[in-house]
Amino acid sequence: MTTVRYTQDHEYVRIDGDVAVVGISDYAQGQLGDVVFVELPEVGKAVEKGKEAAVVESVKAASEVYAPLSGEVVEVNTELEGAPGLVNEDPEGKGWFLKLKLSNPAEVENLMSEADYKAFLDTLA
Repeated sequence: MTTVRYTQDHEYVRIDGDVAVVGISDYAQGQLGDVVFVELPEVGKAVEKGKEAAVVESVKAASEVYAPLSGEVVEVNTELEGAPGLVNEDPEGKGWFLKLKLSNPAEVENLMSEADYKAFLDTLA
């Protein structure tokens, strides 16, 4: 079973077993505008929840992508190197950034469900 959770910084995490796919939400890509570059971490790097995991640059700004959960990077989306626009086209699908092998799955409990995230977005309008 796949679980999707969100952070207040607009990262999402799609969890399947002990591996989580990390990226930015549709709202985040909309705020950034056209993505022109993505800096991904090295495979094997340990990331800590709340710390920088990647960088995304758009025509408007550069922004850190924070790790929603702690773990080890087991895969990165190399397609983004040649096609960073995938982040705009399909942020929660083909525009994912990295996959983490979770070191503390209980951290998931502190993230927002999809319904909670939508309610949070309503407070930003």
